[in-house]
Amino acid sequence: MSTDDTTGAYDFGGSLGEPVEDAMDDGIPTTFTPSADSFAHDGPRDVGIVFIGDGFVSGYGDPKGLGWVSRVMGRTSHPDLDVSTYNLGIRGECSADVLDRWKGEGLLRWQERRERRLVVGVGQNDVFEGLTTARSRLNLANILDDATARGIAPFVVGPPPTIDPSLNERLEIVVEAQADVCARRSVPFVDCYYPLLEHDQWLSDLGASRDQRHPGQAGYGLLAWLVLHGGWESWLQIEG
Repeated sequence: MSTDDTTGAYDFGGSLGEPVEDAMDDGIPTTFTPSADSFAHDGPRDVGIVFIGDGFVSGYGDPKGLGWVSRVMGRTSHPDLDVSTYNLGIRGECSADVLDRWKGEGLLRWQERRERRLVVGVGQNDVFEGLTTARSRLNLANILDDATARGIAPFVVGPPPTIDPSLNERLEIVVEAQADVCARRSVPFVDCYYPLLEHDQWLSDLGASRDQRHPGQAGYGLLAWLVLHGGWESWLQIEG
């Protein structure tokens, strides 16, 4: 594990090992250096970003009340970007719940926005509620297809692992299904499962949490790092 002396990029090591840099108050590495392609825009872009999903989206368990969403948005800034953010995460929701409500709740928030974007984060509760893999992937596919047809740009953040190996075996199938659904549609997908599966800090944070499913500050910082390095700025079409 090291920091790149040239770019200052935060390096977790080949297996996303223990971070070597101290974290800021928001739990994201201080050496994070964004990078993205350069895009030209005429005037500020009026962007509405709706985040919808489960307790990880709402930030449940974070003593600072930030979760990964607020941490990511705290690092999302550009002079030509005027962003309105709406967090619609609800603890305990599965993909079927998100499918039922994303449109009605999202369209209300997008009414005055010229550019509409949707971030979906769901998956663990599909396992807990016993959804079949086919149903889980169909729910996500329907959300993405409907959003795209309406001119709404989607972005998917996959579920992180638990500390229960048997649950992780089932969750891995959901993660693979989500990744495939997104790949078939060229929708960005952030894998939070494999990078954190054997990550000491993640596992320690879960073990110390109240429900041993949702992390604390350190864990949400890791999730934010993965999102920020998972094509976030490219998807938003902003310069680093």
